[in-house]
Amino acid sequence: MKYFIEVSYKGSAYHGWQIQKNARSVQEVINDCFSKILQQKIEVYGSGRTDTGVHCLQQFAHFVSENQINAKDLAHRSNSFLPKDIAIKSIKAVSEDAHARFSALSRKYIYKISKEKNPFLTDFAYQLHAPLHLKKMQTAADLLLQWQDYTAFSKTNAGNEHHLCDITEAFWKVDGSMLYFQITANRFLRGMVRLITGALLQVGMEKMSLEDFKQMLESKKRDTRRFAVPPQGLYLAEVKYPAEIFINE
Repeated sequence: MKYFIEVSYKGSAYHGWQIQKNARSVQEVINDCFSKILQQKIEVYGSGRTDTGVHCLQQFAHFVSENQINAKDLAHRSNSFLPKDIAIKSIKAVSEDAHARFSALSRKYIYKISKEKNPFLTDFAYQLHAPLHLKKMQTAADLLLQWQDYTAFSKTNAGNEHHLCDITEAFWKVDGSMLYFQITANRFLRGMVRLITGALLQVGMEKMSLEDFKQMLESKKRDTRRFAVPPQGLYLAEVKYPAEIFINE
């Protein structure tokens, strides 16, 4: 049978989600945990990658088991086995054609910025103390909804078949000393959110004009300036799926 797991993790100690040679990943740790508990080789496949140091409020992954499992029991036992920075929130049976990556309808990311020095946020937010023009940043963010080709905000050699994404929301929010950028789309290119956020901050610091930002989008070429923000401020926040893929038990 096929199952979806819902997982959250602190990414500080991992080289991202995906298994890599000679580097610890979240996927590898979960594979090892499930394989030992179920006493069979288990491989989980995530809804997408997160890079080194990026956090996750909600990630989904699927796996196939030779036998039917007790989902609640596996979730409980896994949380006892896994390190403190990875948590299994739920495990649910899904249809055989469901896929954590390809069945996803949308993905939401949040980028957190602390406008004040805060030692307790070192691993959880980008600390930026420069004055920011928020209205210009939002105007630039609004432009993102008018495009579908995001080559300008893609990494080289990322293996993308195409650079088309359908962004449905992109906005800034202020809460005291914290600044949040939220963006939702059907898919994202590797490194895309950090590159977009960095460019928007350049607009906010008035080091890049709104016209320059628009020209980046129109060019459909990778920008050589690469204004990527640090990974610790980025969170995969939500992944949505069609309700019909889940099997009621």
